[in-house]
Amino acid sequence: MHRPLAALALCLSLAACASVPPSPSPSPRAPLRVATWNMEHLSEDGAQGCKARTDADYAVMRRYAEQLNADVIAFEEVESVKAAARVFDPAKYQLIIEERPAGEHFACGGQEGRKLTRQAVGFAIRKGVSFERAPDLVDLALGNPNLRSGVDITVRAPGHAPLRLLAVHLKSGCFSGLGGQACPTLQQQVPVLERWIDARAAEPVRFVVLGDFNRRLARKDDVLWADLDDGQPANADLSLAEGTTTPKCDPRYSEFIDHIVLDARAGRDLVGFEEQAYAPADGHPSDHCPVVAVLR
Repeated sequence: MHRPLAALALCLSLAACASVPPSPSPSPRAPLRVATWNMEHLSEDGAQGCKARTDADYAVMRRYAEQLNADVIAFEEVESVKAAARVFDPAKYQLIIEERPAGEHFACGGQEGRKLTRQAVGFAIRKGVSFERAPDLVDLALGNPNLRSGVDITVRAPGHAPLRLLAVHLKSGCFSGLGGQACPTLQQQVPVLERWIDARAAEPVRFVVLGDFNRRLARKDDVLWADLDDGQPANADLSLAEGTTTPKCDPRYSEFIDHIVLDARAGRDLVGFEEQAYAPADGHPSDHCPVVAVLR
């Protein structure tokens, strides 16, 4: 090639390169939103169970589920996957529930002819978030068909390190102290939970325990929190996602009993906590409001 032609080709080549815009920087990874929501006797049929609901009531709950915009939601007091699907759109969420069968169908207090439906624990996991399910933590039920197992999964969200999650719903009635009639049962559940925590703390994957603990764990010197948060092994140095935040769900209650408990590694990734209180016009679709931990 003659030198003038070679120079022209080089100039054209450089011009072409200069006209190509630089590749955009990768967008920051979206935070991972992990929530828990006790859904108050969510049954497949609103005419059944201890919480009557109309189709409009289910629609309101589905709207709140959309607004929650969570990647993973642990849910409690849900009869079945079919019941969960009335709130969490199956086109958007993968739904799983504990394998424990229904216990006894007690009469609902003060509601003639209505009986308790199954109160189970499970997860709604946004499609696109892969997960693996471990066996349910059946020991948490203490051999009692009317207590709940824990549901144990590991999620792998795009752009995030794996996160192991255990959804729980512990015995109600021992909210503080140890004098309540339900306290001996809750005291038996705590060592089961502690063994799970200690085993996970010795493994390389960060973890979260979330759900309805039926306990004011943030209360100063709570003895059951001290049992769980003993810092041994090192990653079992736990924290509560709510920190010093107090709930706004119901003015009668100034302390959370629904918690998102983070291990030391997940605690370092916490960048936010939210409670989704209900609008006055919606009343209380459930007697608990959902809470969300935001992890980087």
